[in-house]
Amino acid sequence: MAISLSALLGVPSLKLRKSGLAETTWHQDIHWVAVTEQEDPQRFLNGGELVLTTGIRLKSAPEQRRFVRQVQRAGAVGIGFGVGLTHEAVPPALVAEANRWGLPVVEVPFETPFIAIGKLVADAQSADHYAKLERLIAGHQVLARALLTGGGLAELLKHLGSMLRTEIVLTQFTAELCNSAAGSPSPTADGWASYPIPTGRRDACTLWVKHPFEDSGIVGYAQNLISVELNNMVKQRQSERALAGQVLEDVIHGTLDTTEATRRLAGIGINSTRKNVVLLAESAAHGKQLGSSSLPQPLRTAVTAVVGKDLVAVVPDDGSGASALGRSLSDHFAEAGIHATIGIGGAYTKPNGLRWSYFEARDAASHGLPVNEPERLSLTSLLLASEDVPLADMANESLNPLRQFDAAHGSELMTTLESYLSNNGSVAAVAEELTLHRNTVRYRLAQITELTGYDAAQTADRVQLWLALAVQRLSARHPR
Repeated sequence: MAISLSALLGVPSLKLRKSGLAETTWHQDIHWVAVTEQEDPQRFLNGGELVLTTGIRLKSAPEQRRFVRQVQRAGAVGIGFGVGLTHEAVPPALVAEANRWGLPVVEVPFETPFIAIGKLVADAQSADHYAKLERLIAGHQVLARALLTGGGLAELLKHLGSMLRTEIVLTQFTAELCNSAAGSPSPTADGWASYPIPTGRRDACTLWVKHPFEDSGIVGYAQNLISVELNNMVKQRQSERALAGQVLEDVIHGTLDTTEATRRLAGIGINSTRKNVVLLAESAAHGKQLGSSSLPQPLRTAVTAVVGKDLVAVVPDDGSGASALGRSLSDHFAEAGIHATIGIGGAYTKPNGLRWSYFEARDAASHGLPVNEPERLSLTSLLLASEDVPLADMANESLNPLRQFDAAHGSELMTTLESYLSNNGSVAAVAEELTLHRNTVRYRLAQITELTGYDAAQTADRVQLWLALAVQRLSARHPR
């Protein structure tokens, strides 16, 4: 470790003695030893030195005082005055001036060569440098091991924060990727140091280190490790998305039976027994970047794949959070400088439901807005498209608002709808069958339109509602 004036006085072989009362820098590390006989050595000093002199040119009290002032202004930690040559003792004027400025003075006896003091300080500096180098190498090993043993970026930042005794945050654009201390505040330019992480891609990652901290060089090594890991993550994403894309393409093209499709989807992390939503991102200008781009935090658990030139994300969701996820994805790409259009599919179960959600998302993306909601597709379109489609899900989407309203208010909207459709849209026939006033029937039909969005008086909507009731009856007779 570096040595101080107080430590030097504790070395018996040097036989140093303290002169004067000043102790301002008594315990400060000595950076170097400067031997000088100049009257004004200030321009030769960088600060932190122990200045050794025999005072051969300091014959008068004014010269001695001026010498002290010059040394103090240069930032030296003290003066070592050699006696037995020009001066038999440390001059009182020099000691008095040093006391005035708070600069320690030690007396160096004639038998102690200045080189002995210089060698001792140099050895201490060398040992300190070696110790720091050992700690740095050990730190390198700790950080590298955090990645190699599977701890990932989170474990690396945790160890880095422990070494620097501060908080560490890794961000991508405006989103936080990892944090060495959960729940800590977001970094700011005022209280944190920022270090860019070069990856050669559109990742725009920044390593933030909270002040105060002392960097011995470990931050630079961490930057390199993080850069390597981010590039490895990109390659891993590309590989995983290519594999998942092959599975999704088989499902989308209908080349797999339900059992095989379910098994293969499970193999890439998609549970097709629950509702899933497809988010599709397409970009004519940046299609290649889509395949390797990271995702925002809310979509980190999504299964992603490259299908054709598009990026597809499959999210377990009942549809309620799909819009927010689509906006988050759009904002993330915008911050990366990637101009992409996001299409959102519906929420369906089973492999064929996933297939249909994909087609809805692709159709929605063609509308060209930054984020495009899925349009409600008719059951007739589904029937024409395939014999094995999520009819039950679509029927429930149409009829559930009526069921819920009936359950909550004791009304008979479902019964009224069934009667209206079976009587070919005759209000009079419905009123007679249900023993209702015609105005009551019309009022109920208006409620049905408001709740479902379908107007039973319109032919296309009437077909939609009729098919929904038909699917409901079929499902009741043949439950799966």
